[in-house]
Amino acid sequence: MQPRLTAQDFDQELLILFDAYVHGKLDRRGFLGQAQKFAKAGVTAAGLLAALSPDFAAGQQVPPGDPKLRTERVDYPSPAGSGTVRGYLARPAAAGATRLPAVLVIHENRGLNPHIEDIARRLALDGFMAFAPDALSPLGGYPGDEDKARDAFAKLDQAHSREDFVAAANWLKARPDATGKFGAVGFCYGGGIVHVLSTRMPDLNAGVPFYGNVPAPADAAKVKAPLLVHRAAVDERINAAWPAYEAALKAAGVSVSDFQYPDTQHGFNNDTTPRYDAAAAKLAWARTIEFLKLQLGGAAG
Repeated sequence: MQPRLTAQDFDQELLILFDAYVHGKLDRRGFLGQAQKFAKAGVTAAGLLAALSPDFAAGQQVPPGDPKLRTERVDYPSPAGSGTVRGYLARPAAAGATRLPAVLVIHENRGLNPHIEDIARRLALDGFMAFAPDALSPLGGYPGDEDKARDAFAKLDQAHSREDFVAAANWLKARPDATGKFGAVGFCYGGGIVHVLSTRMPDLNAGVPFYGNVPAPADAAKVKAPLLVHRAAVDERINAAWPAYEAALKAAGVSVSDFQYPDTQHGFNNDTTPRYDAAAAKLAWARTIEFLKLQLGGAAG
């Protein structure tokens, strides 16, 4: 078996092009046209795109049928958003009806794909009730193809989507098998939604955004939840706005811990792509679990 490719196997300019493609700043044709100059030794631009794209099997840490977990697809109401939204719920099987601290898991800009479901299962193995909504529910849900998912995502009513995540958080914390303590973890787009929730929900107990867009500094005064922020080193699109928002958070008395991981790319925690950085991801995830356990406590009853 060949070793997995890493970010070091690609030119930095190509990685920046790929980031633009992933986030809709560049279409497939535009990416392939500009990536052509990096094609060499029989590797085409299309081959480079394939090599950079997710391999969900390579990143799976917890099998969907793990007997230590109880998972299910559930619908919840979002009257101010899309009406009804579907999500993926994971709990430790041994917990039974015990009330657990809850964590909302918020996906990247491709909807609820297998990687985010795996993240939910990882959290459940650590003793949380994890719920991952699918913002693509109004359009039929995650389509099973990353390009189609990205295209569908661009068609969403983002105001409705934000309400869908607020509704998900309220639904989750109110469940009879939850302790009422709840946090949110999100990645890229989802990291931005974690920041939004922190300005919208004064009862949020913990927020963990991974490389997410931040609100306007004026909104920092609305934040009551402690935040654990993970950022990549090479991520100008996200990092440029962070210092002003961090200063506003600290001026507002918000507890915020910020970690920037050396030599990492945007998406470094996503272990399905070459941008994954194993050491940084391991450290960031350990910090995340420790933070959530500290802020949310344990099972009750």
